[in-house]
Amino acid sequence: MKKYILLSCTLVVLFFAFKEQESKTVYIIGDSTAANKASRTFPETGWGMAFAKLFDQQVKVDNRALNGRSTKSFKRDVAKDGKIVDHWKPIFENLRRGDYVFIQFGHNDEKIDKPNVGTSLEEFEQNLIFYIDQTLEKGAIPVLLTPIARRKFENGLLIKTHGEYPAIIRKVASNTHTALIDMEDKTTKLVKSYGETGSQRLFLYVDSGDSNYPKGKKDDTHLNTVGASEVANLVVEGIRELQLPVQKDLIGK
Repeated sequence: MKKYILLSCTLVVLFFAFKEQESKTVYIIGDSTAANKASRTFPETGWGMAFAKLFDQQVKVDNRALNGRSTKSFKRDVAKDGKIVDHWKPIFENLRRGDYVFIQFGHNDEKIDKPNVGTSLEEFEQNLIFYIDQTLEKGAIPVLLTPIARRKFENGLLIKTHGEYPAIIRKVASNTHTALIDMEDKTTKLVKSYGETGSQRLFLYVDSGDSNYPKGKKDDTHLNTVGASEVANLVVEGIRELQLPVQKDLIGK
């Protein structure tokens, strides 16, 4: 009888060990357009918040994107007290084989007037390669994303605002054979589909009198709940187009 109990216990342990190995984490590193937001800034919503709700229990979305960060400051962030903070290190230390790292920067790298944040195109390229190499070192899967479009219309036409940074991401993806979701392209089409006025419905446009924004808010960079959901769905669209294995864990697949 004891042998049967021991065998049963062993099988249970092996079952849960297998389930643990089968589960995976999808990390998001990037800037404020993807980041989790505090309730005091609602309805501002990072697309990563909506994205996290689109997977079954086998996937944990760990959204590490942070406001104002670039490829440089995410791994070397100068705090107000002068201390250097590395937001990448704890991710690298916990990465497991089969995990994913979704890498989306550009909005702040282009701010070259801020030396602790902005990067040259050459530095931007090297930083992206750094994240890719370190992810691969752990047996995890890097996925590059170009930055989402800002809502900037001139004479009725949507204007691209990210300069050559998206082109560098595409170049790195091609040279390193890294999966790429071209979010600049996808969100440009999305914003155009809503039109110049209608696209305000995607971004942080709030009338005066709001509890979080008493004077109102007009923000053409950051998303609201509607925009975050739309953008998260575009990321999922990219996952399916690339046929990444994690697509099997999408809800409603």
